[in-house]
Amino acid sequence: MPDLKVGGQAVIEGVMMRSEDKVATAVRIPSGEILLKTDDFKSLTTRHRILKLPLIRGAIAFAEMLVLGIRTLNFSADIAVRELEKEEAAQKGQDYNEKSRKSNSLTLAVTAVVAIGLGIAIFFFLPLAVASLFGIQKDAVSFNLMAGAIRLTIFVAYVWVISLFGDFKRIFQYHGAEHKSIFTYEMGDELTPQTAAGHPRFHPRCGTSFILIVALLAILIYSVSDSVYTVVVGHAPSLFTRFGVHFSLLPFVAGSSYEILKLSGKTRDNAITRVLIKPGLWLQKITTKEPSPEQLEVAIAALEAALGITESKLTAKRTAVS
Repeated sequence: MPDLKVGGQAVIEGVMMRSEDKVATAVRIPSGEILLKTDDFKSLTTRHRILKLPLIRGAIAFAEMLVLGIRTLNFSADIAVRELEKEEAAQKGQDYNEKSRKSNSLTLAVTAVVAIGLGIAIFFFLPLAVASLFGIQKDAVSFNLMAGAIRLTIFVAYVWVISLFGDFKRIFQYHGAEHKSIFTYEMGDELTPQTAAGHPRFHPRCGTSFILIVALLAILIYSVSDSVYTVVVGHAPSLFTRFGVHFSLLPFVAGSSYEILKLSGKTRDNAITRVLIKPGLWLQKITTKEPSPEQLEVAIAALEAALGITESKLTAKRTAVS
């Protein structure tokens, strides 16, 4: 199976898809209409030869993925708020005026910053703090094995708990729709909900698998960095020093994980690769759910827009938004 340069992300009532030169987000609104937002995209890795080097391109891809993810989530959240305001105005018998609508950009930006801060505190600092309580700071391998196990436990518990909530279940369904539509495209099949429904919802290049690779690779890289620090300085790093060193190495960890994920996508039919990617695919049983035909329709709309396909066999009305 070919590993094509297209990927995506589930958002609120929709899907974002990214190709080599476009980013498209499709969102379903209560009327049944699909709103489409398409932007040109040019990765920083295409602007200079050195940025295409392994590890460097991975760190850049990680940063771009984070920025695009937040931006598209904010777009879908803004659409959701707008539709809620329309519904409230209709219930009150009032006309909805788009021009008089208050902008939620600042609120969404603050929410994104707070979410990133909490993510760093919970998934990055907390495991180090808890592992420090066991008094094994001098043993770099044992310390990072424990911190890594705590980090993985928190992550798996987190995604499992949020999967129990209805709103997140719908996002996980759109996540499954994203994977199925990409599989359909990679296989060269017709991009229709009926065809996409027959493909798997577990994909080796999924962001869930990427996070799992990051967590496991971090154990090795941070064990080496802590050992080097101890040899050079003469004592094990303190909690906050360790946090600073580990956080500064995150681009390297992310870049290395990206290369591994990319390789797993290219060699997914290899017997050894199939065994190694199993944990990531198992985790996707939580982060993806079986989508409805309507959700597959949204994912395909985003994929077609990202690929620049203008003609569509889908019947839902689509409206482009800026």
